Amino acid sequence: MKNQLVQQTKRAFQHHFGDPPESIFLSPGRINIIGEHVDYNDGFVLPAAIDRYICIAITERKDSDICRIIAHDFNDFYEFTISDEMIKAPSVWVNYLLGVVDEINNTGKKLKGLDMVFSGNIPMGSGLSSSAALECGFAYALNNVFNLNFTKEEIVLIGQKAENNFVGVNCGVMDQFASVFGKDDKVVMVNCDSLEYEYFDAKLEDYSLILFDSCIKHTHLTSGYNDRREEVEEGKRIIRNHFPEMVTFRDCSREMLNAVKDELSDKVYKRCLYVIEEIRRVEDAARSLAGKDYEKLGRLLTETHHGLSKEYEVSCPEIDFLVDETLKLEGVAGSRMMGGGFGGCSVNLIKTNDVRQVIDKVKNQYKKAYDIEMNVYEVKISDGTHQYKENEYSI
Repeated sequence: MKNQLVQQTKRAFQHHFGDPPESIFLSPGRINIIGEHVDYNDGFVLPAAIDRYICIAITERKDSDICRIIAHDFNDFYEFTISDEMIKAPSVWVNYLLGVVDEINNTGKKLKGLDMVFSGNIPMGSGLSSSAALECGFAYALNNVFNLNFTKEEIVLIGQKAENNFVGVNCGVMDQFASVFGKDDKVVMVNCDSLEYEYFDAKLEDYSLILFDSCIKHTHLTSGYNDRREEVEEGKRIIRNHFPEMVTFRDCSREMLNAVKDELSDKVYKRCLYVIEEIRRVEDAARSLAGKDYEKLGRLLTETHHGLSKEYEVSCPEIDFLVDETLKLEGVAGSRMMGGGFGGCSVNLIKTNDVRQVIDKVKNQYKKAYDIEMNVYEVKISDGTHQYKENEYSI
């Protein structure tokens, strides 16, 4: 799958620009095992990079400051001058790239012109962070091609700031961090405040991670993402008025929240309750992985879905249906909505021997209920953003 994507992107580059690209980079999507919507709420998250990628083929233009970029999957093209002020473009995909250039320009480091083609096999709008993969892959490629000497942490923050400041989505740092720092068969628990992190083994033994794509598409710009962030910030301000020792939500207990409940709207109370409980669940999940207690891990996933659906209110009927039907079946340890919400995928922890039976039953039930053909992604935990070498092993 990886090599097919690389060859497709290389062929497209040669077709458009006449020569093969000088460099190829791969930047993965991600799943989040647990810790949804807490990356911007002071919490820990537990993501992993997966074997679905944005592939970038790129060549420096030594004679020009012009950048020519082709989005192969969209059959679209954009050209700009690297030294000009970056101005938003009509095409959404362009703005992720312009945002990266804008952030690098703000550091004072010098970029030059380039020719580039990118393509991917990360399903868009499914909660697998294709946008973060594109941002970080582009930043990583520019860092290598132009010898900018950014650290991996700096590349992560360039990707996040591009989305915050240029695209206009107040996302946290998790997606970009997972894309850059992923490792084979490892999840990474990240403190999204300090960017401190710790890897945990995630071979999962007799279990598999299976994604059920509801085929209900969303974007963070239209899904209420920014509204949720404002509601939680309102709750934090009120709690701090009574408990000034609270620096972050990691310092906040359910008892503290309940002490100020009368000053919170029902909506703000529920949002804060979800965040406090989810921060606890992430730490419990990391311990469960370390202890190979996959049944407990599954129960935590299911608790998270309840919180996302009923407290944070970012689910939708189709995703709730997928989770409910999946949890009825033998071999399922846990199931939950994944990603920003209002569509996308559920992530399911299923005994490997039962995977095929569960997929068949849920697909049939979903088709009957919504007349939608559910897509299924069997994913493996993979390495993070990297330069592709011709002898790189791939299945």
